[in-house]
Amino acid sequence: MKYNLKIAIVILLVVTSCKTNKKVINTSNVTKISTKKIINKHYSNSFNQKTVNARLTVRYRGKNTATSIGVKLRLEKDKTIWMSATKLGIPIAKIKITPKKVVYYEKIKRTYFNGDFSLLSKWLGTELDFKKIQNILLGQAVLNLKKEKYNSKTSRNLYQLTPRKENELFGILFFINPTNFKLNKQEIRNKKKRQLLSVSYPNYKEINGEQFPKNINILATDNKNLTTIKIEYRWVEFNKKLTFPFSIPRGYKEIKLKQ
Repeated sequence: MKYNLKIAIVILLVVTSCKTNKKVINTSNVTKISTKKIINKHYSNSFNQKTVNARLTVRYRGKNTATSIGVKLRLEKDKTIWMSATKLGIPIAKIKITPKKVVYYEKIKRTYFNGDFSLLSKWLGTELDFKKIQNILLGQAVLNLKKEKYNSKTSRNLYQLTPRKENELFGILFFINPTNFKLNKQEIRNKKKRQLLSVSYPNYKEINGEQFPKNINILATDNKNLTTIKIEYRWVEFNKKLTFPFSIPRGYKEIKLKQ
């Protein structure tokens, strides 16, 4: 098995949910409303808890790698995202993200990374920061929809949002569920580099009044390479007091990303 920085970071982009009774979302007969109202309802349904503590299974498939690992997720809203990955119960990697820093280490090759978001953004081909990662985890739009003007229409029983002003480098699409106004899918495409990041949320569950993704699927392409990730959640709890233990083991080699 090959565990590297790319797997950990891509896995990082996709987690959080629950184990409760399923709530069926009916998206038939979508009512046409204004773009402004769609966006306002999306933000009025934003995640409103202080912390998330969850366990899940992540299935990863890349060009030369296919694996399934267990992940512990701890998230303190707007402050810290922490993950610990295991294989057959054995710890293999850990990652901690704060608004200013990403720190990661893996035990197979005994390497670690300690850097900011500018390097990761360039490596992944799209601008990345703490808020965007957190929004992906919570089923929120990665961009601030109130800062730009968007057009909307109904498509496949969903509200589809696209920027009024087309970006020469990036293509952006948002599909919003008309029942809970959370995302069904968001897509960012780098036209020049032929890169695509697509995050979809097939269904949601209601937990303590919150609409949370039941599953999250990621598809990432980089020219000819395709990466897919599927998340299966075992349980989740909110508002527990959390700790985020992290220290890089001695003797590990630092990973330097090319600029």
